[in-house]
Amino acid sequence: MRFGSILAISLACASAASAEVSVTLNLGSEDMTMHTQGYTCDAAQPFDVQYLTSDSDALALVPVDGVRRVFVNVVSASGARYVSGQYEWWTKGETATLGDVMQDDALLHCTADNP
Repeated sequence: MRFGSILAISLACASAASAEVSVTLNLGSEDMTMHTQGYTCDAAQPFDVQYLTSDSDALALVPVDGVRRVFVNVVSASGARYVSGQYEWWTKGETATLGDVMQDDALLHCTADNP
């Protein structure tokens, strides 16, 4: 899926009292692509992560505690590392880890479904 210079993301919040949220990000004039990848993790229901990439930007939409968060790609020695607040989503090959950097703890160890 390709996107133009403006990307609109609609995220449904988990609580019944909350409404749907719309976010618009201006990502410049480059084309952006989206890829959805399913993951199976220890001690968690399987879930999907959406990856949005262009030549200069990379984002991941990862569910954390029932809320889909926007993670931004940052420098990593190996694999692809994304951060959102205190959380880190790190992928390498077919494996991924969700961690809490404030507690220096891995919350989930995951494997990609049909990569």
